Amino acid sequence: MKIMTRYVLSEMLQVFLVALTALTLFMLVIGLAKEAQQQGLGLLQILALVPFVLPDAMRFAVPGTMLFAVASVFGRLSSSNEITALKAAGITPLAVIWPVAGLAIAVSIACVWLNDVAVSWGRDGVRGVVVRSLEEIIYSRLQQQRSYSTTQLAINVKGVEGRRLIRPTMSFQPNNSSPSVTLSAMEAELKTDADAGSLTAICRNGTVRVGDVEFAFPDTIERVIPLNAINGKGLHEKSPSEIGMADFAAARQETLGLIQRLEQKAAGRQATALLTGQLGLTTPAHTAGERNYVNSLWGRIHRIDMEPWRRWANGFSCLAFVLVGAPMAIRMRNADFLTSFFLCFLPILLVYYPVFMAGVSQAKAGDLPPIAVWGGNLLITLWGLWLLRGVIRR
Repeated sequence: MKIMTRYVLSEMLQVFLVALTALTLFMLVIGLAKEAQQQGLGLLQILALVPFVLPDAMRFAVPGTMLFAVASVFGRLSSSNEITALKAAGITPLAVIWPVAGLAIAVSIACVWLNDVAVSWGRDGVRGVVVRSLEEIIYSRLQQQRSYSTTQLAINVKGVEGRRLIRPTMSFQPNNSSPSVTLSAMEAELKTDADAGSLTAICRNGTVRVGDVEFAFPDTIERVIPLNAINGKGLHEKSPSEIGMADFAAARQETLGLIQRLEQKAAGRQATALLTGQLGLTTPAHTAGERNYVNSLWGRIHRIDMEPWRRWANGFSCLAFVLVGAPMAIRMRNADFLTSFFLCFLPILLVYYPVFMAGVSQAKAGDLPPIAVWGGNLLITLWGLWLLRGVIRR
């Protein structure tokens, strides 16, 4: 029996590793091409991105590859009557399925880790490469398109001559409540200091507008823009999907603290308005903006609570796919691995992903507890166990 177990595991690993390599390379190329197009990266920057984009490519490739491997191996075993031979020898099909399920558990745990690394270390790494190459990226984009923009910074020019920007207009919006800054000049030059974490715009003969105030400068001025204001994010600014598993508790506590401070501040203003007779300041219309902000922060709390459950559910989809793919492939008895794969993938596409996405949506809104994201895994697993029961009894 050990020979059969080793044989099945060997076949699984061979198919899994070959398919994973091919699919990961395919998704890696897509990810690098996307970043290169969005950021205007050169060849050296693209190569520097590879280790940071790789976990993101693998986390999407692993579950599908696991299903492909199990459908291929068990479809071939069943079509060549090896499963029938095991039954004739008095050996249950579980003897060859359980080792693969054990492999799926190990792969699922690795996939949970990949989901965490991809959205925390990987995205921060991509952002770091972009920040270090920001000067080259901006000049390349301005030479090609005459414009460059992020959520905080926008630059438009009439032309680029070497390092000189001709008739540039720069708009910068700080992360805090400070007013936006718009700078227009006859010419300018950009320099980045990666160690200081800043981008310096050296401008000559132009105007600066800060909020509603505008003034002209005939000579040269320098405007220093922090690089983290362009591409970096603090913990409180990150989307929950970009926070590492180890930081969820801190992010939740930070958001709860902000909610508490806002509510205390609002209560203080309400009390002051009542004591001074300014009843108009206590109306719902006057506090609508504040309430909406607090509600958005509670929405962030729901997403923070949901995100760890989502990553574990994503990772353990590998195990769920194996539990449904193995008995389906055995029942179909089809040696064509592509046919077996697509027939196994169809119910997953129609059942697992819609239920999973519905659970994520409801958990984000706070309408269901975070564990609801495991609904798709549970349904697929129960279905797989029912199919497995039929395989054993046949």
